Amino acid sequence: MIISPTPIIYALIFVAVLLLVEGIYLMVFGKSISLNNRLNRRLDLLEKGAGREQVLDQLRKEVSQHVTGGGIPFYQILATKAQRAAIAFSPRQLVMVMVLLSVFSFLLLTVATDGPLIVRILVALVFGIGGVYTWVDRKAKKRMAMIEEQLPDAVELMVRSLRVGHPFSSAINIVAREIPDPLGSEFGIIADEAAYGREISEALKTFAERMDMQDLRFLAVAVSIQAQSGGNLAEILHGLAQVIRARFKLFRRVKAITAEAKWSGMFLSGFPFVALLMITLIKPDYYDDVRETAAFIPAAIAVGVFLVANVIFMRIMVNIKV
Repeated sequence: MIISPTPIIYALIFVAVLLLVEGIYLMVFGKSISLNNRLNRRLDLLEKGAGREQVLDQLRKEVSQHVTGGGIPFYQILATKAQRAAIAFSPRQLVMVMVLLSVFSFLLLTVATDGPLIVRILVALVFGIGGVYTWVDRKAKKRMAMIEEQLPDAVELMVRSLRVGHPFSSAINIVAREIPDPLGSEFGIIADEAAYGREISEALKTFAERMDMQDLRFLAVAVSIQAQSGGNLAEILHGLAQVIRARFKLFRRVKAITAEAKWSGMFLSGFPFVALLMITLIKPDYYDDVRETAAFIPAAIAVGVFLVANVIFMRIMVNIKV
């Protein structure tokens, strides 16, 4: 029994692509771009001597540059995720990274495998483009999850600031100083925009729409209603903080309860593909007796359709919204 090492080589090359794009990102922008950095990136840039207006322009450019995509065809597939992840690479730089990683993958495939040239080229393109897409998608999900987790603390910090007599603009500034990234820099952008004349409620609404996050929309609506009709903003935000924290706890509880079902769904969805791969590797002639029959192709298509339907329905069943 001979097991081909090719799939393992492909998997290792894809992992190398993911590690390389993260390394390039950190090398270009430094550790200040990391989401687990205690000092948020806006304060780090200000401490390095950059002016407030310059820092605001840079951060606004980073969060908005992916909307247009720089006129690059098909970039909109990646634009929304790159915007939510606040990728500091410009669209053209991100495409250049894709090209670089595709060339890197092709060289590794040429050295480690003996597949046909066209196969190596196609796989290298898939690894280069897919690796960057996977990396951006992970960054976006991680960043949005951290914002959801930080938001109740940020709102409660604003409540305490308002109760001791600070105006709302000062409360936003305090959040921008005290909360680490990613929420600290985002509120720093809002504070700086307010300092240059933009309505805070409008800036919060733009932030909520960009992140497509319900809790941020609640915050923007609460601030907007209070600005138009008056009322005790501290009490409004205190109630909002309790609601957000309760929703977050409920989400975590639902996630824990459905974890077994999700892993079962992933196993049942992936097992047929793994079994097919292992059969092909261990006994390549396993289907030779039935491959030439008239029913083989229709049966294979039917099995493929059922497998895809299984993946879709399993995903729908375990994807619970809170």
